[in-house]
Amino acid sequence: MREREVVHARGHENVSAEHASTFEVTTDDWLTPAGDCILAVEADRTPADFDASFVAACRDPDATITATITATSDDGETHEQAVTGRGHPDLTFENERSHVGRTSEYVDDRTVLVAADAAAADLDRDLVDALADGASVRFELVVETDPVE
Repeated sequence: MREREVVHARGHENVSAEHASTFEVTTDDWLTPAGDCILAVEADRTPADFDASFVAACRDPDATITATITATSDDGETHEQAVTGRGHPDLTFENERSHVGRTSEYVDDRTVLVAADAAAADLDRDLVDALADGASVRFELVVETDPVE
């Protein structure tokens, strides 16, 4: 089974992507330099907006969840990177503000995947530069589970 959710947002001049264990996309319209895990602001959807079938699939601890960050600048230049993690039975998708991917197993209401193979600090620097230049962002989450036999 494969489920998909797409969020649109934008980069911000204070994107630094230096956090070593998380990455975040937020609905906030501002970002201070201290927010070193935040990749994009003004997200048009939150975890609480996601379809129930997507949420249920993400609760499978064997599910693979891939977050793809695509940044498109005003001149049409595009940078993209995928981060892969997995599901967790405690994922709630109840937060109405932020999506957070984590390299750890920690789960709160903002968490959209755990055991990520990359955090903000691991992202391609050309992608980060585009985010810091205010690029348009497409944040896509895809969950894949094996069907029950």
